[in-house]
Amino acid sequence: MSDKPQAPIALKTVAFGRLDDDNVLAKLDDVQLNQLAFGAIELDAGGRIVKYNAAEGAITGRDPLTMIGKNFFTEVAPCTNRPTFKGVFDAGVRANNLNTLFEYVFDHQMRPTKVKIHMKRGLADNSYWIFVKRV
Repeated sequence: MSDKPQAPIALKTVAFGRLDDDNVLAKLDDVQLNQLAFGAIELDAGGRIVKYNAAEGAITGRDPLTMIGKNFFTEVAPCTNRPTFKGVFDAGVRANNLNTLFEYVFDHQMRPTKVKIHMKRGLADNSYWIFVKRV
């Protein structure tokens, strides 16, 4: 047995941009989700926020608890309400096959921040993730 401290499970098992075939995120509780080193936002098929972790709150300067239930594309980040972001999300939802990586700049009510985005379908029906990592 090692005396070395163990990393939190979320940091050991979830890597940004990973295919995540077994959808580790579906098994994380709120504490573990908040330990991720990158932003994680769970949406329903209509774009309403189900979960919004602490790292995303740090990137955007928003309180994660106040984001729950809001529409990500129109109320929280209207700078994403474009074909290059929301259009990609909507197409993935329609096809039931969302899994894409791209770079973007968040600039709604915040200093413009270049990020990498990973959008993917969640394990549960009508569950979709947007992961955000500062570049």
